[in-house]
Amino acid sequence: MRIIKGIECFGMIIVSLGHKSEGSQMDVEEVGSFPKTLEYIEGSVVMVDQTALPEVERYVRCDTWERVVQAILDLEVRGAPAIGIAAAFGMALAADCSDARTAESLLSELEEVAEVFLKTRPTAVNLAWAISRVLSEARSSTGSLDEIRSAVVGCAHQLAAQDLSTCRAIGEAGAPLLTGVNQVITHCNAGALATVGYGTALGVVRSAHRLNPELHVWADETRPVLQGARLTAYELTRDGIECTVITDGAAASVMASGCIGAAIVGADRIAANGDVANKIGTYGLALAARHHGIPFYVAAPLSTFDLNTADGSAIQIEKRPSNEVATYRGSAIAPIGVSVHNPAFDITPACLVDAIVTEVGVLRPPYGPTITAAVASRFG
Repeated sequence: MRIIKGIECFGMIIVSLGHKSEGSQMDVEEVGSFPKTLEYIEGSVVMVDQTALPEVERYVRCDTWERVVQAILDLEVRGAPAIGIAAAFGMALAADCSDARTAESLLSELEEVAEVFLKTRPTAVNLAWAISRVLSEARSSTGSLDEIRSAVVGCAHQLAAQDLSTCRAIGEAGAPLLTGVNQVITHCNAGALATVGYGTALGVVRSAHRLNPELHVWADETRPVLQGARLTAYELTRDGIECTVITDGAAASVMASGCIGAAIVGADRIAANGDVANKIGTYGLALAARHHGIPFYVAAPLSTFDLNTADGSAIQIEKRPSNEVATYRGSAIAPIGVSVHNPAFDITPACLVDAIVTEVGVLRPPYGPTITAAVASRFG
């Protein structure tokens, strides 16, 4: 591993990219064998820099809410639940650092900050959900400036704690689906790095692995940013779970070999009818799974469900920069100036999804009524 200047903490290197914080010690709490992906510590948002993995293990420290926005845009933090919590912590940072002198002006500032965060990653609904929760707490606190700040920071911490407990519940709920399965395939990264800790799809894998230590994971590399090769394989290797990285194009062939017992992925938004927006390439994996008679599961918290979106056709698909496809670490891998189509996500129709694992249990088709009932049971 390439060593960079920083402070070692739980086997990871901490560096500071914010102002006035270089070399300061940070107390990063471990979750099982993996540290929390992000925390709000001493007035700063501290997060794993996911762009550096697996070559370099480090944390970045954001001392302004604008720096958190940049971290989301640059994929230093990614994964629908994680960016929702990052935005909530960014709102907390904005409240803590505000020079507002009245409650009205502070609330106005927070609403402006919220609009900036909402524009960063439009597909992942967890971001809007978390920001809405934070703003609701701020507006319901009609007291002093300090009380509003306390309400915002407290809400962000509460959402982070809930995310961790939610992922553990998803893992326990989904583990029985992998009973008797020795090999599973996944796409992108829906693990601890995509959440505060433990993960959704990989949370199910982690819980199932405790029951079956022979469980083996096939990880799609996930072009163009390679979240599967860089992040999923990193997490699984760190946890001692055997895995094999394959190119995205090899997934169908591996399924045809007959060794795969299940496919499981996360989600960035799930429509009211059960259509799933997830990392580009998920749709193809679901089609291959259905063709080969392999159950296809989605694991996601109920905050990922969007009852205001009837089906997948109404989900806005984020377009990412062309250089993610045309270059690799600054070197061109396609002719300069060539046209590039780089959607970050695709839509998997509900008819290809055999079950959706949530913190309140496993949902089965028909998804419309089961999703509505599950969301109501959790949020009222």
